[in-house]
Amino acid sequence: MEDETAESSNKARLAIMELANMISVPMSLNAVVRLNVPDAIWQGGANTPLSASRILSCVLPNSGGGDPENLQRILRMLTSYGVFTEHLDSTDFPERKYSLTDIGKTLVTDADGLSYAPYVLQHHQDALMRAWPLVHEAVLDPTSEPFVKANGEAAYSYYGKKPEMNGLMQKAMSGLSVPFMRAILSSYDGFKGVKILVDVGGSAGDCLRMILQKHPHINEGINFDLSEVVAKAPNIPGVSHVGGDMFQFIPAGDAIFMRWILTTWTDDECKLIIENCYKALPVGGKLIACEPVLPQESDDSRRTRALLEGDIFVMTIYRAKGKHRTEEEYKQLGLSAGFPHFRAFYLDYFYTVMEFQK
Repeated sequence: MEDETAESSNKARLAIMELANMISVPMSLNAVVRLNVPDAIWQGGANTPLSASRILSCVLPNSGGGDPENLQRILRMLTSYGVFTEHLDSTDFPERKYSLTDIGKTLVTDADGLSYAPYVLQHHQDALMRAWPLVHEAVLDPTSEPFVKANGEAAYSYYGKKPEMNGLMQKAMSGLSVPFMRAILSSYDGFKGVKILVDVGGSAGDCLRMILQKHPHINEGINFDLSEVVAKAPNIPGVSHVGGDMFQFIPAGDAIFMRWILTTWTDDECKLIIENCYKALPVGGKLIACEPVLPQESDDSRRTRALLEGDIFVMTIYRAKGKHRTEEEYKQLGLSAGFPHFRAFYLDYFYTVMEFQK
């Protein structure tokens, strides 16, 4: 029994040490993205194992600088989290080489210039990093987000004044949207019969473009976002860009689509958004909301951790009382706004497609 207790205690101490040092993981991930390591290893699909020295010669071809030992330390640590695969030869002093795992490949820039790399960079900008030591403030005073306490104003208005930050956020959202939209368009048939589709918070219209390409029977797409956002949106065949405030009105359509909108607002604000959707739809019309949905019970699966970590991100950066919700919580919000019918489709590892039908 004493041996079991000692073993349990040792594991607990090791676990808390890992948690306390966990900041080294995202910051090292940020480092390899800033150094362009994934693209250097990938080299158009070769994914040939490279040493730290060889990687540096690729990312710093003209300088001859950089410290390969320090880069190798970062690569070894990220290897333990499944981002890289380490290759050792059989010599007495083996040289370590690294290739990309499937996780690492998500950071490689594709033919459209997209990847998850901007998502990593977006999370670690100075303004966001200033907010994280203040997470406890969301418990002490939920009327103001840690981001506001650290930077003096709300995240979205702050981004609006910083073109570089806003551009990086848009690129990060595109990198997330495209893989998700491919997943939903290959397995979700809820757009059948729709003639007019409204995308609430559609930004540049990327999601609408993909939906209309897959479902040409949709006669009109309406990309609805803030006026200053749609003013910069490109021309898309079959799509009209409409500026406005979703808390005031939402354009009429047979169906309304939104992605990662409700999670950044409070329950009362969500209810108002959903009520405006209800008013904009005919009988039989539906709101199609794609949001992170929490499981009812907590566990240590990668999916649950990603969802719960995202929830804390929302609380810290966007809204202290904005949140990821359970399926039942979304169903109740829909009922309170007038929608009698609700269905949830788990088609993606992170986002859930929810239908609220009038």
